[in-house]
Amino acid sequence: MSNPLTIVMYHYVRPLADSRFPELKALELARFRGQLDFIARHYHVVGMAEVIAATRGEPLPPRPLLLTFDDGYRDHHAHVLPALRERGWSGAFFPPACAVREGRVLDVNKIHFTLAGVDDPARLVAAVFTALDDHRDEHDLPANEVLFASLSRESRYDGPEVTFVKRILQKGLPEALRESITDTLFRRFVTDDEAAFAAELYMTPDELRELHAAGMCLGSHGDRHLWLNTLNAEQQRHEIDASLAFLAELGVPRHDWVMCYPYGGYDAELLALLRERGCALGLSVEVGLADVRRDDPLCLPRVDTNDLPTRGDAVPDSWPWAAAAMPPATRTSRSRGGAPC
Repeated sequence: MSNPLTIVMYHYVRPLADSRFPELKALELARFRGQLDFIARHYHVVGMAEVIAATRGEPLPPRPLLLTFDDGYRDHHAHVLPALRERGWSGAFFPPACAVREGRVLDVNKIHFTLAGVDDPARLVAAVFTALDDHRDEHDLPANEVLFASLSRESRYDGPEVTFVKRILQKGLPEALRESITDTLFRRFVTDDEAAFAAELYMTPDELRELHAAGMCLGSHGDRHLWLNTLNAEQQRHEIDASLAFLAELGVPRHDWVMCYPYGGYDAELLALLRERGCALGLSVEVGLADVRRDDPLCLPRVDTNDLPTRGDAVPDSWPWAAAAMPPATRTSRSRGGAPC
């Protein structure tokens, strides 16, 4: 009998309205609490140890759900940990090693906060175009219009301008140029004190140890939060081994550890390396519910927090995965009044 596992992926969770970056694409804290109320009504929250055991044949409770939190933000210590403690729940947290150890702001976060710090994304597109013009001959870059057309197709949550900025700065340029432009824009639109910003953004080692002591799972998110499927074998080994060394410093055992792929990027070589290193579970960004009896345990899909209702009184069929996650007795037919929240 099918008993799909819902794995929910979170990033920023914070009060937004009065913050320095109210336009950041984050989950408002009040909506997070409403989502936890919805989850409490309709799911059994499970811990990572239960999921690992389930991949080896142990049963999960009906309607199991695993909470996962990427990128090691202080939001998770300040807001998520108390909320989970209140309910007696466990979650899984995935900090990139270099962000915590070295006080470096990840490029992905520089992009997010640069976008949040600009009132009109078209203004940022223009700034990217200017930077590309400065380096076009050096790197033999296509025309700006060609790049925009190929990289601006809308994603699940972003319009064309935001999609273009994210894609070209995350993966659409040579690495050194990508990093240089991202850093320049971050310093122009956000701050030129990267170390201070990193100290505000990411958890400290002691805060991560507090999560671990509270029964939370700490897993690998790589060292530098890179697209692991773009790296050669030696680079992949560095990313994984540096991350595992960092987790060991936090007191995380080396057996049955968990991998969360930055950007969802992995390949066959990486999976082989993870198995060699004793990885028990891998989390992707493929959208869907997990079947722990059939799926490769290193390639489990997740759903985004945006896919779930954020009101405790929302009906189960008000989110797109309800039909697969809920037994018929808990569903409300749309023809009888069910509606999206």
